Amino acid sequence: MTDAPRIPSELTLRSLRVFVALEETGSIAGAALRIGGSSSGVSQHITALEAAIGARLFDRRAKPVTLTPAGQVLRAHAHRILSVVSEAQAELAEISLTSLPQLNLAIIDDLDASLTPVLVSALQARFRKCFVNAFSGRSDKIIERLNAREADIGVTALLPADTTTFQSAPILRETFILVTAKGAIGPGGDAREALTRLPFVQYSETMPIGQKVTQHLKRVKMNVPRRFAFEATRSVLAMVVQTGGWTLTTPLNLLDAERFIPMVDILPLPFAGETRHVHLVARAEELGHLPEALARDCRRILRDVLVPRFAAIAPGFERAIEVAGDEA
Repeated sequence: MTDAPRIPSELTLRSLRVFVALEETGSIAGAALRIGGSSSGVSQHITALEAAIGARLFDRRAKPVTLTPAGQVLRAHAHRILSVVSEAQAELAEISLTSLPQLNLAIIDDLDASLTPVLVSALQARFRKCFVNAFSGRSDKIIERLNAREADIGVTALLPADTTTFQSAPILRETFILVTAKGAIGPGGDAREALTRLPFVQYSETMPIGQKVTQHLKRVKMNVPRRFAFEATRSVLAMVVQTGGWTLTTPLNLLDAERFIPMVDILPLPFAGETRHVHLVARAEELGHLPEALARDCRRILRDVLVPRFAAIAPGFERAIEVAGDEA
């Protein structure tokens, strides 16, 4: 995003957003990152705002920058003004949604079967004349669709790089688990040492989950030979069973390949853990309160259906999947 070459010396929504970004981040660079602009643009907006008000708003010599008395007065007004504007935009978006002809969803494969029917039903109940088109795929593909406006709402384990254009709501956090072929690691043995002797079946590193697992194994200094990689969890677990090997996966992925449960063991990691977060993502201020409502629907179905189901197939690992808001 480029800043306008001329900034008027008056109170504008843009200048108030820049002011709040600087107040909250405490640095020019942090504010620029928050609003998707440049450091020079932030400085220009603050200078113009100070000229419009007739007083300095920040002590820029402090690290982090601090508010002056005038800045403290403006802070309360700025937050209130932006909150009212945001609420107005949300309500206007709700009005425009009543005649929405089509809405495109994009949901990660792991949750497609469980969440998609729920979300589509919720959307049909709210907007009876709206055609809902649903896509399932990898998190990186969902982000691509959101960026290209081929998806209006995404449920993904990745967040868009542009945090000013999109809003996100947390759905769940899940901890990676160790899955081995049945009986591959005997009770009481050194699990970490045993893993070095067993075939490791990995997710393809073209996928976000494959990249995450590879990076984590490097961090914990687990050097495992690269033999084969697969994109689908069903293929990964089938190969684990076939070779008597092991893999790292998540509760959602395990539920997506539930038919392999009788043929594998689910074990705690013999090294530091890793987590994955899933969010509902939509373009900011375009869909009103709809993303928040759908995020609540997602959490409800996860809490009522998926968490109990995982607890049943993996006793003792209940905490490996936590719905947002349920964390202790």
